[in-house]
Amino acid sequence: MQRIIGVDFSGGAQAGQKIWIAVGRIEDDRLLIDECVRGAALPDSSRDRTRCLAALRAFIRSAGDALIGLDFPLGLPRQLIAERQWTPFIRSFPAHYATPQDFRRACFTTAHERELKRVTDVETRAPFSPYNLRLYRQTYYGLHDVISPLVRDRSVCVLPLQPARSGAPRLIEICPASTLKRMELYIPYKGKSIEQREARALIWRSLQREGLKLAGRLKPVVLADPEGDALDSIIAAWATYRARTAIAQGIDRARAEYRIEGYVYA
Repeated sequence: MQRIIGVDFSGGAQAGQKIWIAVGRIEDDRLLIDECVRGAALPDSSRDRTRCLAALRAFIRSAGDALIGLDFPLGLPRQLIAERQWTPFIRSFPAHYATPQDFRRACFTTAHERELKRVTDVETRAPFSPYNLRLYRQTYYGLHDVISPLVRDRSVCVLPLQPARSGAPRLIEICPASTLKRMELYIPYKGKSIEQREARALIWRSLQREGLKLAGRLKPVVLADPEGDALDSIIAAWATYRARTAIAQGIDRARAEYRIEGYVYA
């Protein structure tokens, strides 16, 4: 039985507190989420970013044939990639950019001080460029500390940027904001107010109507999280579950740009 995993990522110093991971399985052709935890709850993890991201890598390595959705950019606009293919680019990423600030500065320099988006960002109405002020640390730590090490030791395959391999976890890029826009539910749901909690409940009910099942003990946890990160991991898992169609039909490889810039499975 294939597992479906959604990861709401963070590049913050206390990443273990902000990262949430939803783990589900397909049951009777529906997605059942039976686990939703903070990154700090992973084995050998903590709130500290370095330790949490090491634990996240170990979790992904051990995921078998799971399909895993991650909510940070897995590539950059083509104009910013010197390599002809994505795999050499991601292998060399840590050597090119020592810090998040180096990464953002280099992107702006190469882009002539412009904030470029990828083809998939435009198509899925993703809110930000991969090196936008609000996203660049997430992009950097996701690529530098998670994706690059996993690709270098061939622990995973990243779709549609690499061919799938039997038995290896398949990683894809998702964007909760893009998924909510597709569902016409892009509403304010992050915060402590009654209205924002009700918005989280509305999103949850909409996902339920589309076929998502959530273990009963998890619903209060997801709705009570005022920052919306727990709910984002559930949305990430739902987008990952839906991505099976695009993968099966080859939609995610239909354009050359997807195979080097990446593709958002919304």
